[in-house]
Amino acid sequence: MTAHEQLVVRRGRRSGIATMVAIHSTTLGPAAGGCRFKPYATLEEAIGDVLRLSEAMTAKCAVAGLAFGGGKSVIAPEPGRVLSPEERRAVLLDHADLVAEFGGRYQAGPDVGTGPADMLVLREASPYAFCTPESAGGTGSSSGPTAVGVLAALRAAVGTPDMTGRRVVISGYGSVGAHLAASLRVAGAEVVVSDIDPEKRADAEKGGLTWVEPEKALTLTADVVIPAAVGGVLSPETVTRLDTPLVVGPANNQLTDDAVAADLAARGIRWIPDYVASAGGILYTLSREAEGLDHASALARVETIGRTVEDLLAAAKANATTPLHEAAALVRRRLTSGAGPRTPSPRAPRTTA
Repeated sequence: MTAHEQLVVRRGRRSGIATMVAIHSTTLGPAAGGCRFKPYATLEEAIGDVLRLSEAMTAKCAVAGLAFGGGKSVIAPEPGRVLSPEERRAVLLDHADLVAEFGGRYQAGPDVGTGPADMLVLREASPYAFCTPESAGGTGSSSGPTAVGVLAALRAAVGTPDMTGRRVVISGYGSVGAHLAASLRVAGAEVVVSDIDPEKRADAEKGGLTWVEPEKALTLTADVVIPAAVGGVLSPETVTRLDTPLVVGPANNQLTDDAVAADLAARGIRWIPDYVASAGGILYTLSREAEGLDHASALARVETIGRTVEDLLAAAKANATTPLHEAAALVRRRLTSGAGPRTPSPRAPRTTA
């Protein structure tokens, strides 16, 4: 893909904490992407992450057929620093000021470390923030729609919605992972979950799930492995330890390098590109908040991820390539077709008594 259009990094005037926005592409429309709030070992590491994530958002929006480009933002407090509620609000307002300067070229949503309440703080300085709380007129958390999209991708790759007797391992038992686990268990699957937070074990086992330590999750024999936590989990080394025919999940930037897709294919493992499988959240949110669709219509658009996966798998088989190769080709076609239609900004949240 093309080089980034813009990167702005600064220290917040209230908080002194590093905050940044990366716009990868506005070819199809305003750059959309989440606001990540997490500490990094170095500022360079944070910048590298925001650049990678914004590029992935371009691909995600293009594959989903959205009239939006790719962007991302990061708030990076120093490692080990614990913020008071007042300090957290201060840095969010610093970030809101930065987002406002783009005048709508970048539009934010929740990501790792942020949620709907944080988006409401961003709205104090800029209208360009999605997923504010439902009580304020937004769509709230996008975890549920993200999980719906992953399930649509999984069903397409497996070839059936019936998961009876299939063993599914979910690495990451956060909000999306929990949604996936519950849905797959209802569909008849044996679900194994892991998470770096051991306190989640009791909740998982109470829900009838099997718990495994995180370091073992990617080595278990399974019908499907779902990366649902951090990125960079699929490397040439970890691929050799996988014992599954299918990997599909919502974690961003799962591959350490695009060449790993060929390593997976060489071992007979189908990997559904993360930016295809994880598009449900942004597809639902933008359908509701930017285009004004109702809940049912927006969810129906999320379900089309399954058809996209079917098409990518068919093309990969016909062309003797990988799903990643075909997804990248689809992104290029959509980016070179020209700018998409102008898409409105998020609707202003309702005022409440």
